[in-house]
Amino acid sequence: MKHSISKEDAQFIRQFEACEIPTSEFNHQAHLRLAYVYLVENDTESAVQLMKNALTNFLEHNGIDTAKYHETITKAWILAVKHFMNKTKNSNSAEELISQNPEMLDTKIMMTHYSAEVLFSDTARNEFVQPNLEPIPEYEE
Repeated sequence: MKHSISKEDAQFIRQFEACEIPTSEFNHQAHLRLAYVYLVENDTESAVQLMKNALTNFLEHNGIDTAKYHETITKAWILAVKHFMNKTKNSNSAEELISQNPEMLDTKIMMTHYSAEVLFSDTARNEFVQPNLEPIPEYEE
């Protein structure tokens, strides 16, 4: 498996971590891009922690209540991006990975793994909860 980040990905992560990305531009695809960059450079658990730190810092910087952060959704999407990276084998950027796996853009994909009751619970918001409908494929590091 060979994945790398583009110059644009590197610039994006620098800008995001410096809170220079407008909140209006930080959409689902930007979340996927951030997850991809962290996974290219780190193991899954480190990527989850880096993503959490970056997201909560972004929320704080923009005056958004950090209670908006959702642990299960964050980790589940990291696991999903990892799955697509393993499935794809090679990509030179987040954009390339996403273009090869457009289903990643479906924001409702987690509803095939979680019931709404579980995913949107306070427990799932505060700690990672395993899927209750269908497992997210996981891979050895």
